[in-house]
Amino acid sequence: MQTRTLGTTGPTVSALGLGAMSMSGSYGHADRAEAVATVHAALDAGVTLIDTGDFYGMGHNELLLAEALRGRDRDGYVLSVKFGGLGGPGLPPLTQDCRPVAVKNFLAYSLTRLGVDHVDVYRPARLDPQVPIEDTVGAISEMIDAGYVRHLGLSEVDAATVRRAHAVHPVADLQIEYSLISRAVEAEVLPTLRELGIGLTAYGVLARGLLSGHYEPGRPGDARTRSPRFSGENLTHNLGLVETLRALAAERGVTVAQLVIAWVAAQGDDVVPLVGARTRERLAEALPAADLDLGPADLAAITDALPAGSARGDRYPSAFMGALGVGN
Repeated sequence: MQTRTLGTTGPTVSALGLGAMSMSGSYGHADRAEAVATVHAALDAGVTLIDTGDFYGMGHNELLLAEALRGRDRDGYVLSVKFGGLGGPGLPPLTQDCRPVAVKNFLAYSLTRLGVDHVDVYRPARLDPQVPIEDTVGAISEMIDAGYVRHLGLSEVDAATVRRAHAVHPVADLQIEYSLISRAVEAEVLPTLRELGIGLTAYGVLARGLLSGHYEPGRPGDARTRSPRFSGENLTHNLGLVETLRALAAERGVTVAQLVIAWVAAQGDDVVPLVGARTRERLAEALPAADLDLGPADLAAITDALPAGSARGDRYPSAFMGALGVGN
């Protein structure tokens, strides 16, 4: 497995990371034993970056990872943890708590659930409109000084917020959605990251499975059905884009998923795609993308086939869009 560095101050990680959210029921039922086996397979294949959130399954995901990582060399993997997302009866979508006292409280729970003595990258999941980013970053910086966190990360914020945070403490990476059909980061955010020496960890590289070539609607408990991109005529249109990609992938002897992941990885050595595999089968399909070399002609053909703005529908439900630093 090739490696990349998260910015100029962050850790060295595998060229592809494993996103664990889907292992905790976000897209329908996930088998726990298979999820643990998938984490093991990823580590055995050289994947070192594992991403989670303390609110994924309201702690379920961290407990699952604790089981999967038990007995593994703590220096053999990099844990990226998001915090701040609140859940419960009556709470509006994407309610955040990023007060300094909450930062330290959330971290204490995460360390206990994960069974580790430190988190490698710690980041607020979204910007808390009630708390200056400087205050949140200041609390994380204190936890770095105390040895409970190694690096500061950010998630889904705009370029101005990146600058404000970076002025308080060096930011290793920004985690944000980036795929062939979600390219808003290219206008302002990505140039700012490169100016400041900050990496980009790309989630949603398969557009939550929409671009995987395997998406099947109607799965019970699948939260994607609330997303505009997965609804009605939008879904029909967007699946048509997948068929365009399928033809390009076939010409190159790869799968749609491999092509799409490799396109994101090819956007720069400072970009690390996260693959949200919850089964060993999907992981095995994704891993070869790390070694897929797309030349200028390949990249041009792909972007010509799916130029920015090709997809229909927002990437999140309307109630969520206002919490994002950039749009689609």
